[in-house]
Amino acid sequence: MATDSTLLEGLTDPQREAVVHHEGPMLVLAGPGSGKTTAVTRRIALLLERGVSPWSILALTFTNKAAGEMRERVRRLTGGRDTRGLTIATFHAFAARQLRMASDRLGVPEDFTIFDAADQKAAAKQAVIEAGLETSNWPPASVLSAIGQAKQQLLGPEEVERNAGDFYTRSVARIYKAYQKILKRSHALDFDDLLRLLATALRDDASLREQLGSRFAYLMVDEYQDTNHAQFVIASAIAASHGNICVVGDPDQSIYAWRGADISNILDFESQYAGATAISLGQNFRSTEHIVQASSGLIAHNESHRARTLHTELGAGDRPILFASLDEHAEAKEVVDRFKRLHDEDSIPWNEMAVLYRMNAFSRVVEDAFRTAGVPYLVARGTAFYQRKEIKDAMAYLRLLRNEADDISLRRIINVPTRGIGGTTMDHVERFAARHDLSLMAAIRRRSEIEAISRRAATSIDRFLAMVDGWHRAMSASLMMPSLAELVARVLDESGLEKAHRAKPGGEEDTERIANLQELVSAAADRDALQDVDRDDQMPTGLEVQLAAWLEAIALVADADTIDPEQGAVTLMTLHAAKGLEFDAVAIIGCEQGVLPHSRAFDDLSQLEEERRLCYVGMTRARRRLLLGRAMSRTQRGIQERQAGSQFLDEIPPEAVRVLEPEDPWASASRVRLDVHPGQPVRHPRFGLGRVVRFGRRPQGATVTVDFVEFGARTLPAAHAALEPTDASDPAF
Repeated sequence: MATDSTLLEGLTDPQREAVVHHEGPMLVLAGPGSGKTTAVTRRIALLLERGVSPWSILALTFTNKAAGEMRERVRRLTGGRDTRGLTIATFHAFAARQLRMASDRLGVPEDFTIFDAADQKAAAKQAVIEAGLETSNWPPASVLSAIGQAKQQLLGPEEVERNAGDFYTRSVARIYKAYQKILKRSHALDFDDLLRLLATALRDDASLREQLGSRFAYLMVDEYQDTNHAQFVIASAIAASHGNICVVGDPDQSIYAWRGADISNILDFESQYAGATAISLGQNFRSTEHIVQASSGLIAHNESHRARTLHTELGAGDRPILFASLDEHAEAKEVVDRFKRLHDEDSIPWNEMAVLYRMNAFSRVVEDAFRTAGVPYLVARGTAFYQRKEIKDAMAYLRLLRNEADDISLRRIINVPTRGIGGTTMDHVERFAARHDLSLMAAIRRRSEIEAISRRAATSIDRFLAMVDGWHRAMSASLMMPSLAELVARVLDESGLEKAHRAKPGGEEDTERIANLQELVSAAADRDALQDVDRDDQMPTGLEVQLAAWLEAIALVADADTIDPEQGAVTLMTLHAAKGLEFDAVAIIGCEQGVLPHSRAFDDLSQLEEERRLCYVGMTRARRRLLLGRAMSRTQRGIQERQAGSQFLDEIPPEAVRVLEPEDPWASASRVRLDVHPGQPVRHPRFGLGRVVRFGRRPQGATVTVDFVEFGARTLPAAHAALEPTDASDPAF
């Protein structure tokens, strides 16, 4: 069994101070890798060792994983001690338990179920219908985001309705009211209800506040910088009577404002609790000195940053590398090449490497690079690019365009986005198709023979067919539709897929979906740029053939072999998802203005500071090696645009990093990635000998035209030309 001395063994002075402090409010500022879980769990164990009843201790955190880890550590520290009654739980689990215990008093059904994300989306869609609004204008994600924001502020539908000053807010109130009625009919609560109902009860019911405050005499809150208003009210109410509240967190890692987190909760803690003890855990047990120096130098530019000394005893280590590349493909290749060297030469396993990015759409090019290099990877806490819902919707349109007998694709998109061809109509079409042994598309083309279809549905079908036929005509007329990228862009536009996600001011999810759809256009543009290299003969390739080849290539990507878990894999993930994790080697890509920081933060200091914190969180995931990459040009919706480096790169102390800056290819139209010039004899690994004719620029990027001896003139993308200067005396010339 642990004793006071063993529980304090091996701790730094600030950790020891946090562990022994038991009475009164305390703020523990815990920097990245500073051993906060060690301090929290040893504090709980020491309270128990000194005779505090387990029943009196409550520790709240945000994830089941964190709660489970804390419980296990306390169990090990306390040996065989009886800890029954000790509560270490997530905010949501704690709230659910209290609501069940006081269901009659709080007016909730004792047998309530908790709606998961899928249940909530279905309920939100039904609520829009019951509110008399169009589901095409009110996507479930946008609806749930608006309702969630209201619930986090402890506002019910009636309060939202009373405060509504415009059509949008009045509509949200109507949907919110219908949504709550659906939950009530189902004897259900959603995640935000769990916090809202408990917080409201604690705010308004003095006896409940006294009851929980008396029961939980010692309260600890982990990741306090991530608390929203409802969570703040719950914690404050429980601690109101005794003031024994210990909060642990780091304002420099507050990156969830879009999800309701309020950084002022931690920044104002000492104002709320007069005389609170503040302790800073400044020693980093994770990262080497140069990484600590670089990341702390960056975050010091935030006005909300609280100055403190951060240090490590893990040695200087390698300086983080800041590198610039010609474009996103070169950026991804640079990361892959460096990771391969770290794996082969330094024996860093694949599963100790991660690539982080601001937007999910950036995974597409990186996935391609790792797959081409044969390096195992996985997309963590997200979905591989071609498996994302909006991408699968778009690809279903393209597959149908290629093959009208593809019933699965037609079923997926016939009413996505909503266009008045609902389930009842499709039931009639299905039966007609079965009777006449037709594909669904063939049946739809004979819709005049299906008497059960309503006039309104028939009109919607006619519009759908006209749209598809318009795409077919454009594909056949190369002047109208000269490239695959333009075809994809037109499909996204005319199908309404992009418009559906732009319709409402949704949160991060809608922004990500739009970015992913735009990245699909860029993927098609990449295919356009490489088509000259891919072609084996000089016969012109029609757009139908190009589309078929691209769809086949994507299908093969989707069917890639499963990663062998024994070998491990590089992790690809967003910066938001990386919080709480650590790796030996980390690469952050897309360090460009408008990306990181995001363009919407340019005119908002609070958002800019959160973007800086996001970059800081990414940098501090690295133990030994850190790469920060940017592309000097990036393809956006099929158009290559010049990119400015992120201002954050300039804010990192120069002595802490190593900067690699290649020649800017935009400075000269005649120099690309190779030291060749017009008239220069060159050799290509596939087309053989040739002579450079000219350099140029297309929407997809820089090009070089070469007149090959055997294959004639070919225009190649400069980034992938692979040309080597050769001797003009070669007899082949």
